[in-house]
Amino acid sequence: QRALSPCTVASYRDTFVLLLRFAETQLGKAPSSMKMTDISSKFLASFLDHLEDDRHNSARSRNIRLAAVRSFLKFAARRDLDHLGIIEQALAVPMKRFDRRLVGFLPREQILAVMDIPTETWVGQRDRLLLTLMFNTGARVSEIIRIRVADVVLGPTSSVRLHGKGRKQRSLPLWKSAAKAVRDWLHMNPQLQADTPLLPRRDGKPMTRANVALRLKLAVKAATTKYPELAKMAVSPHIVRHSTAMSLLQS
Repeated sequence: QRALSPCTVASYRDTFVLLLRFAETQLGKAPSSMKMTDISSKFLASFLDHLEDDRHNSARSRNIRLAAVRSFLKFAARRDLDHLGIIEQALAVPMKRFDRRLVGFLPREQILAVMDIPTETWVGQRDRLLLTLMFNTGARVSEIIRIRVADVVLGPTSSVRLHGKGRKQRSLPLWKSAAKAVRDWLHMNPQLQADTPLLPRRDGKPMTRANVALRLKLAVKAATTKYPELAKMAVSPHIVRHSTAMSLLQS
């Protein structure tokens, strides 16, 4: 009904799997025996403490779980007026405040060293194009792995269309070097069709978040020969996104 993304639905699902498992141990009730009166503010606070203390979730993850429960409680409030008072008390459980860490990023020369992957192999060619597009666009991992061949427009002004969070789409310009890399990649891989992933695995399926994180980790390890300080840094795909933003700002 709310047309939320599949990722949001999956997050809500995971929240209630955890909630119902906690209720089984805390209340001794099977999920089929749960009632609205069981989801009290005290029970909800205990569940959130369990996430932090026992599962070692961060405050951010805790708040994501609470947001999912709140969404359900607001849904229930319009349909179960008899327990509106209990629902309102549960909705009053506050989000937890937390300190935001400083945004990490790599200087341009370091990110270019990470992108400098040998292209003697098919995987090396793909990984160099992967990191080039990540730094060129500042895209999220989920957006990069969803790029299809048809999403790339090559011409006098080349661009790529990204499918972002909340079903939002945006078109971003490509550098001339990135456009040439895409053109060369497609020339070497004529089997790629318009609706297939631009950056597939060897089996032709889209890359996963874990794939991207692993390939980036290997690229950073190789770049430590030129910049040893990279060995002490935790370089994630999101750091590449931050590096794009800082590069644009500095320019």
